[in-house]
Amino acid sequence: MSLQVAIRAKRFGPTEVLRDLAFQVARGEVLAVLGPSGVGKSTLLRIIAGLDTAFEGQVRREGRLAMVFQEPTLMPWRSALDNLRLTTGVDAQQAEAALSRVGLAGKGALYPGQLSLGQQRRLSLARAYAAKPDILLLDEPFVSLDQALVEDMLALTESVIAEQRPATVFVTHAQAEADRLATRQMVLAARAPV
Repeated sequence: MSLQVAIRAKRFGPTEVLRDLAFQVARGEVLAVLGPSGVGKSTLLRIIAGLDTAFEGQVRREGRLAMVFQEPTLMPWRSALDNLRLTTGVDAQQAEAALSRVGLAGKGALYPGQLSLGQQRRLSLARAYAAKPDILLLDEPFVSLDQALVEDMLALTESVIAEQRPATVFVTHAQAEADRLATRQMVLAARAPV
């Protein structure tokens, strides 16, 4: 099993965000996590990634992990090519191939500030896919992309998952994206006030 999650509780101050959440994701599976804004979907991914350790419970991960955040988390002082190479360990040729695969061929020398937001999102996807992770976390990776590009990135994500078979947790508000990519779906609901 690549990923096992058992969260008894996660709070921000007195506000409980997650409670009694347990699931497993095996290699090749895609779990889509849906629910309204503010219900804890991104928090769940941050816990899985090990970026948020202030919760009750445990997460067990096996292998290499890659995450695509809602906002591109790129090093602005490094070129697109270097953003790929420094975080994944791939060589220049592999990095160029990864850029080409997401429609950024010839953009390797540009810095994130010289790329549109859509191009930065594609660079973030390329970086995660080039890492060949055992666990892939996607936090609304297609948000703010135009529809034609969303279709291209969905097709790319499908092919990467089919080739690399990571255990994938995919947060989205788009039911159509979940229906297309996921082997299972989980809906987080807001807790009623006590």
